[in-house]
Amino acid sequence: MTPAQALLTPAAVRARAAEMLRLGLDGQLAAFTVNRDRLPATAARVVETIRRNYPTLDIPFHARWRHFTFGGHDLWSDIAPTFGDPAERARAAFDLAIVSVLLDAGAGMAWRFSDPGLGLVSSRSEGLALASFRMFESGAFSAYHGKPLRADAARLCLLEPRDIAAGFQVSETNPLVGVEGRAGLLNALGRAVAALPGGRPGGLFDILVRQGKEVAAPTILAAVLEYLGPIWPSRIVLEGLPLGDTWRHPLIAGGDPSTAGLVPFHKLSQWLSYSLIEPLQAAGCRVTEVDGLTGLPEYRNGGLFVDMGVLVLRDPSMASAANTVDSLLVVEWRALTVALLDEIAPLVRAELGLSAEVFPLARVLEGGTWATGRELAAAARADGGSPIRIVSDGTVF
Repeated sequence: MTPAQALLTPAAVRARAAEMLRLGLDGQLAAFTVNRDRLPATAARVVETIRRNYPTLDIPFHARWRHFTFGGHDLWSDIAPTFGDPAERARAAFDLAIVSVLLDAGAGMAWRFSDPGLGLVSSRSEGLALASFRMFESGAFSAYHGKPLRADAARLCLLEPRDIAAGFQVSETNPLVGVEGRAGLLNALGRAVAALPGGRPGGLFDILVRQGKEVAAPTILAAVLEYLGPIWPSRIVLEGLPLGDTWRHPLIAGGDPSTAGLVPFHKLSQWLSYSLIEPLQAAGCRVTEVDGLTGLPEYRNGGLFVDMGVLVLRDPSMASAANTVDSLLVVEWRALTVALLDEIAPLVRAELGLSAEVFPLARVLEGGTWATGRELAAAARADGGSPIRIVSDGTVF
């Protein structure tokens, strides 16, 4: 494995995030100070959320599938039985999950999706999931008339921003952040999956199960980055390899001089990897090493640590500035979030009396840190948004 290839692993994400936390604890970061003594109170707040929402502690993995359930009604369960073959059902689930995750970047505080069938108006991740599900259900991503429940390279390549705008009910009074970026990602997805089995995102299922009925979670991420990595904007290229969701910070030494200063996250790719676990399991595969993936560096998990006082901005006015995803502030915030999720997970498990095997990070996130971050945001800010403003093009958050 070359130094560039090593950056495309969850191990690299975890190691460089831990390095950022060490710098923060030493008071060397540009944007943040770290109050580690606030972690026990933060863990207790997370446990409170878990016990209230999941009194039996039967918590599913953090995955896109949670966002297809409304009022206890699972939309995927409505259509899954139409596939008699488990493998074909898994391919369709991959199609849906991959497309939906790519459309899951931050919507902005003003956007809403109205669904007459469910009789509700939804926003943020749930609204984005519902809109993408309805597009999938209607055949918006299929190249085959009469076969709506699939996504195909030929169709994805032809999608335009107006298609996304129509499917997501975008208007002057209902603006969605990053419409062009989302359409561009799906176009790039179409080009990337054209050579996969079946010419569809679901072909990734066939690739993952070629070696048998056991798949390690880091292997899922490796496949996602190998086959879908080219869809991401090539912000940094090393040794001819696009590094995707990787950014620069001058204080990160790393393990190799050629990769010094580079901080990988692969947030959407890891979110996608978590979301592919259940379709694999439903098809009879055993997924191992779930904790090989990292926590997700997005504004709910990151907001948890800001709102609980674990992370404190050196300049509070920067919270409302136009912080771009490549800024030192955002790179530090995201890396600190990954490292602190690793630190809070054992505290949460200790409070609950559960082992890492029974309660992996994917359950801590779902139970958990993401939900608590959202609750704190709703209590602290009228719009329930992030404690730190981020300018996003729809391809990172």
